[in-house]
Amino acid sequence: MKKNVGYVSALSHLWIQWIMLGSILLDTFMVYPNIFHDIPNSFELGMEFMAVASPHTYFPPLGAASILTGVLALILTWKVKSARYWILMSILMIVLEGASSMIFEWPRNEIMFIEGTAIHSVEFLKQTAQEFLIVHGFRVAFNIIGSILMFVGFLKIYRDRGTGLLSHQG
Repeated sequence: MKKNVGYVSALSHLWIQWIMLGSILLDTFMVYPNIFHDIPNSFELGMEFMAVASPHTYFPPLGAASILTGVLALILTWKVKSARYWILMSILMIVLEGASSMIFEWPRNEIMFIEGTAIHSVEFLKQTAQEFLIVHGFRVAFNIIGSILMFVGFLKIYRDRGTGLLSHQG
């Protein structure tokens, strides 16, 4: 029974992690090209588009859910030594992604979207956007690495569980 609870918690964390990864890739390839193509005009258009909901309303709760489910999975599967550090490193990647967002991107969001041309020059906004995109590249990398680490950890838990295709020997 305890193995089943750990398995479900690890699967839940993996599922949320993949949702996060898909979401950040969607931002990278669909949303951000539209927001950053004609600075500062595209910032204004982006703000109009995101009047009801934005990445800021979506990613903080999802990131918190990923960290919480990751910690729960780690606690409930701690006895699976082969998975322990994979899950721990996955959590670390999401913490790094969240920290880079809060420390580097949130202040730049305020500069680009709240203060805008009323306070800053177009050149400064372009520089700020470039910095934002560089940090975003690290966020994407943290999410990809975290997802891979959690997938490996999940496979180790699956194998340890003693049921399923991976545990049968031919």
